[in-house]
Amino acid sequence: MQGGIQSDMGVLEKIKPAAKSAQKTVAKAAVKKAVAPAAKLPLNRILRMDCIEAMRSLPDACIDMVFADPPYNLQLGGDLHRPDGTQVDAVDDEWDKFDNFAAYDKFTAEWLAEARRILKPDGTLWVIGSYHNVFRLGAELQNQGFWLLNDVVWRKSNPMPNFKGKRLTNAHETLIWASRD
Repeated sequence: MQGGIQSDMGVLEKIKPAAKSAQKTVAKAAVKKAVAPAAKLPLNRILRMDCIEAMRSLPDACIDMVFADPPYNLQLGGDLHRPDGTQVDAVDDEWDKFDNFAAYDKFTAEWLAEARRILKPDGTLWVIGSYHNVFRLGAELQNQGFWLLNDVVWRKSNPMPNFKGKRLTNAHETLIWASRD
């Protein structure tokens, strides 16, 4: 281009030397045109709403990091009792109930797609899970193009006891650390 400079923000035309105040005015106008206004983000606030709706309310590529502790889809069937007969106060709330694995996978795909959309290109995501869901989460992260950076084992010093003796005590949870690009 003759008489101008091509940049990734657009074209900036060379300006003939003029008075300093005129140069400042022209420079300010060029900056205003070249830089889009920053989106107003709900800073220092907790958004008490459905996570997918909350993420949909945010602009693209506006977040540096997402930390997610999604439902584990425990699929508890009936009450859980200790060897002494007392009932365990287990997670049996509606937010952790899904009709089947397909419904859980659909939910996971939706919230991960929104998380990916709002993450900046160099943004990262941390997601925590247990053996109930972490493998499904990891697979969906890869399906959506996240780059898995590492997994971190959170060792529980006081895990839920193994009441029925049919498996090892679940004494850890896994955090997956992934990048958007």
